[in-house]
Amino acid sequence: MISLYTLNGVDSDKPTRVLRYKLIWCQQGSASIVIDAQQFSLTENELVSITSGQVHYFKEIIGCIRVLEFTLDFICKDENDIELIFHTGLFCHFGMNEVICIYETEKFEGLLNAIDIELSTQPYQYHIALRTYIELLIVEVNRAKIARGDEIWKPSALFLYFLELVRNNFSRNYSLVDIAAILNTTETKLNELAKLHTSKTAQNVIYSLVVSEAKRLLIYQSHRSIKEIAFELGFSDPFYFSNFFKKHTTLSPKDYRKAYLL
Repeated sequence: MISLYTLNGVDSDKPTRVLRYKLIWCQQGSASIVIDAQQFSLTENELVSITSGQVHYFKEIIGCIRVLEFTLDFICKDENDIELIFHTGLFCHFGMNEVICIYETEKFEGLLNAIDIELSTQPYQYHIALRTYIELLIVEVNRAKIARGDEIWKPSALFLYFLELVRNNFSRNYSLVDIAAILNTTETKLNELAKLHTSKTAQNVIYSLVVSEAKRLLIYQSHRSIKEIAFELGFSDPFYFSNFFKKHTTLSPKDYRKAYLL
């Protein structure tokens, strides 16, 4: 549910995908990391967040990188928790990763050290302490984003549950009616929230998530056929999937794979 580890130097890494949320902090030195199809460079005291399900790997590490991983169900016990996790767009479902500079480095390092101690000693009620320390880390990251001039984005818990439900159930090909029923809400409400948070309809938000997932599968699962990927994403007809993908990216799945394959 939660882990904290340190990386000290790497020349190359294999693409990894885990269903956890990650904070990757360059404590000392520098690092180069690829997230989905985009490369990021980290220097000392810079951080990048990775949303559960994104594919990523390090190309180079010179120095010390600390990585905190946690599952959503570990940290989120109520609506306030899930809103904090995604506050200011920290963990973005649409592949919009960004490098963030941490200013309060001693405080940030101290919180990571406290997490490390709790994990290694596991004292009474350590899970409660861990959640608290992670929340404080996220607050520090959000403050860093606000300090550099980012807009304050306060997501709705219902909208976040909507995104999580779609992202975890591509193969089921849920309709908007199905999703509204599962979330005990209405299509109208989901459309209102989607418009508020993304300026898109709820259906177009679903399409955006499907396209992002399709890109990952095409790049990082080259051993699988386009037909297999189409079925995994809920398309019963591979031809329809190809047309859908080309409509949203201007490239066919085959051409996209050729252009971005590692």
